[in-house]
Amino acid sequence: MNVDDHRAIANRLDLFHQQEEGPGVVFWHPRGTAIYRVIEDYIRRRMRRAGFQEIRTPQLLARSLWEASGHWDKFAESMFAFADGERAFALKPMSCPGHLQVFNKRTRSYRDLPLRYCEFGSCHRNEASGALHGLMRTRAFVQDDAHIFCTEAQIEGEVRRFCELLRAVYADFGFPDFAVGFSTRPAVRAGSDALWERAETMLEAAARAAGLDPRLQPGDGAFYGPKLEFVLRDRQGREWQCGTIQLDFVLPERLGAEYVDADNQRRRPAMMHQAVLGSIERFLAMLLEHHGGDLPLWLAPEQLVVASIGEAQATYAERVADAFAQAEFRVALDIRAERLPRKIVDARESGIPVLIAVGAREAKDGTVSLRYRDGRQDVLPLAAAIEALRPEAFRLP
Repeated sequence: MNVDDHRAIANRLDLFHQQEEGPGVVFWHPRGTAIYRVIEDYIRRRMRRAGFQEIRTPQLLARSLWEASGHWDKFAESMFAFADGERAFALKPMSCPGHLQVFNKRTRSYRDLPLRYCEFGSCHRNEASGALHGLMRTRAFVQDDAHIFCTEAQIEGEVRRFCELLRAVYADFGFPDFAVGFSTRPAVRAGSDALWERAETMLEAAARAAGLDPRLQPGDGAFYGPKLEFVLRDRQGREWQCGTIQLDFVLPERLGAEYVDADNQRRRPAMMHQAVLGSIERFLAMLLEHHGGDLPLWLAPEQLVVASIGEAQATYAERVADAFAQAEFRVALDIRAERLPRKIVDARESGIPVLIAVGAREAKDGTVSLRYRDGRQDVLPLAAAIEALRPEAFRLP
């Protein structure tokens, strides 16, 4: 396996593993879980600020709902299904029918729109065993799923908001630019040609109003609507399709979504499906390969390690580590009876961005010696060191 492969990097950093008893699923270790939670918390804050309400919908739903939505016709071979007596059920491969059930539970007014829901949706898809590939292709994964219910007049504004969100998020993860594809009606689809014509025209117009110049991808749309696909390029020049926003007039009709307009008439809302990262597992694999395992300070599973230079400084090292932990840094402590160069090498091998060395002088003066991954060094009072590292350690959108 190539050392730049995310699976090799994950093994070196002790992030996760996979084994025969769970084909296509992931056993997350503490350090991998730490990164996973940082990504989730970051996206959660971004979505809240963008006006989304977080919900949770069931992983297991009756087959009849998947038939009504059209997913059973399209994805039956990829769905994990079973029968319980006379009823058939399936694990969800995506969250959109569940979000529609939440929307439909109340009578909605035009004043409620746009209504934005988001969810870290746990999905299952029965991928062929030969297609499984680490975190890139799994049978169980989590999507940062989101759905917007809006009027047709609000579509352009929602696409613009989404593009602004993507630009900010991708830049924080180390991707300053992206390309965009416009995927149109596939051969096998739901809905009339007139419905698709309207959806494609409106989504393309909204994309251009948002300043995008998407390349045409004929036939690559979802079965219920056209979509914009956002593609990132990593340090090795490889392209990765990540974010997507889709315009859907089909599912609201199939599942009976309605709102009451200003004239007290019942109308179908437009439904927009969106994801910023897509599969969190796949995005994390991409990040590991893009950064070669050297994740930025705010993403690293352990952001810093406090290393004593001699045995006499162990107590001061513990105090320094506790001060950083109280400030909510993810911190490790290295008070082994090893020389400092060994501790520095071990920290770098573990992907820890900052080593804080404390010796006799630091213990006497109440300072710390900061050693960065890029070779920079600095000596600061403990409180000043915490404040100096804080802006890069915590990305608070």
